[in-house]
Amino acid sequence: MEDNDSHAFRAGQSGLVVRVPEAEPAVRPWRDRLDPSARAGVPAHVTVLFPFLDLDRIDRGVHDALGEVFGRHPSFEVRFARCGRFPGLLYLVPEPDTPFRRLTDAVVERWPETPPYGGKYGDAVPHLTVAQDLDEAAEEQAEADLLTRLPVLARVSAVDLVVHDGTRWRLRESFALR
Repeated sequence: MEDNDSHAFRAGQSGLVVRVPEAEPAVRPWRDRLDPSARAGVPAHVTVLFPFLDLDRIDRGVHDALGEVFGRHPSFEVRFARCGRFPGLLYLVPEPDTPFRRLTDAVVERWPETPPYGGKYGDAVPHLTVAQDLDEAAEEQAEADLLTRLPVLARVSAVDLVVHDGTRWRLRESFALR
């Protein structure tokens, strides 16, 4: 989850993420220093949808619907073997990325009022953020270091609903894939 404009998250914001604990050894040193979401309590992850509904709109019906949506999707293996870049952002590329896109599409189909990143970008490219707001030299240094720690293989079997409490992101619920 990125908030490239201000690096400030709002109490009650929520997001849907896939935790990737297998990536922590490779990315933690960079994320701790250079990714605001890491400092706010979010582990290494691929965002499925951010922002999702505000907390005051998330009731039992939403929880049940999320369980149904994610329960229709199979768990899958993913590999992170290379880095990618957006302007000012370094990330790991998930391969394949199609299962992440399908998860995002399924949530947006159910809640069309929640486009990825508020509709800010045309295509929500699945990625695992490592660092933000780097100059090109720092990006190259980080990428060279990361490449010595890759590939990372992971099994994706759940999507987490996380909510910002005004200080940190907290796990609200985890939804199993089939």
